[in-house]
Amino acid sequence: MSLALATLIYEWRRYMAAMIALSFAGLLVLFFVGMFMGVGKAFTANIDRSPADVMVLGPKAEDLFNGGAGLPARIKPQVYMNPNVVAVADLMGGGGMFQNDPGPGLKKKRAFVQVFAVDVQPGSVTLPVDYPEDVRVALMEPYAVAVDRSALAGLGVKLGDKASLNGKTIKIGAVLTTYPNVAQSTVVMSRDSMRLLGMSPPADRTGPLMVKVRNPAEAEIVRDELNAGANGAYRAWTRQELAKANESSMLKEGFIAVILGASLVMGSLIGLVITWQTLRGAILANIKEFASLRALGVSMGSLRRLVVELSFWVGIAGLGVTFLLVSGVAALSGAAGLPMSFPLPIVILVSIFLMIIALLSGVLSMGILKKSQPADLLR
Repeated sequence: MSLALATLIYEWRRYMAAMIALSFAGLLVLFFVGMFMGVGKAFTANIDRSPADVMVLGPKAEDLFNGGAGLPARIKPQVYMNPNVVAVADLMGGGGMFQNDPGPGLKKKRAFVQVFAVDVQPGSVTLPVDYPEDVRVALMEPYAVAVDRSALAGLGVKLGDKASLNGKTIKIGAVLTTYPNVAQSTVVMSRDSMRLLGMSPPADRTGPLMVKVRNPAEAEIVRDELNAGANGAYRAWTRQELAKANESSMLKEGFIAVILGASLVMGSLIGLVITWQTLRGAILANIKEFASLRALGVSMGSLRRLVVELSFWVGIAGLGVTFLLVSGVAALSGAAGLPMSFPLPIVILVSIFLMIIALLSGVLSMGILKKSQPADLLR
């Protein structure tokens, strides 16, 4: 065990403030990343959690948010012509004005909601795999809808209540979890109910197509075959490929980039200053030990390397505390029905960022070693 690591373990209390400062700097950045990416995942949950292996979007689509909607209806039978395709369904969606029915003397609530349709047959390509069986059965009832539990209070409804959508009566037949939408509440219904409500798209247009492949391991092959025969009419993606494109699109959004940049700057300043001052104070408290090492013939260069190594181990400990805090926050958020998402490249980038702060703090603390004069031991 190195001297720096042994020092950190033996005198961990002296360095606790530095570890906590680093961990909260990392938590600040990862919290915003997780929150915004979780919001983005809520928009694409019906796709990310579906049995679909391939998605078909418009020919110029960069992701689901940019160019993902609207295809000629003739595309669907073309996709079916691929021998490896076993099911194709369009992601039917729209929007409408929702109003609750609170009863006499109570305040009514009105809100514009996002609407998605699913096919309620078992194993349907549009039916998310995490829908409980009771939700699927409930949606088979005409005019029955499902909403996420995070939206119940905002819409002023509860399970079993009647409400109206675009002036037509609907019933809250099921309550979902982990399908929040902070921008607009989401209402899910069967495809038949959407037709009964008069919300179906024009017959000559269709939404993004969800494609189920006979062998999911050959999804990339099917994607390439579909794109080869598209003639510029559409673009096929694997579900995982589209999910990565959606994540990248979220991180490029202007307001998200500004907030993440601001949190990164704030985290850097807070983490650097506190870590630097904590390391400096800890080294100063042990200055006689450093002076003893110099008296034994240890060079100043070796002492500087010792300080840098010590800051490295402080950074490693800070990373460990960061991951514990982030896991706790994510668990609490998930329990509240608001899942968070942490893309691996962002987590790696933040980890490197924290290590740079720790090492830079060590470099800035080296100046205190000038006080480690062997002659001071004789005083």
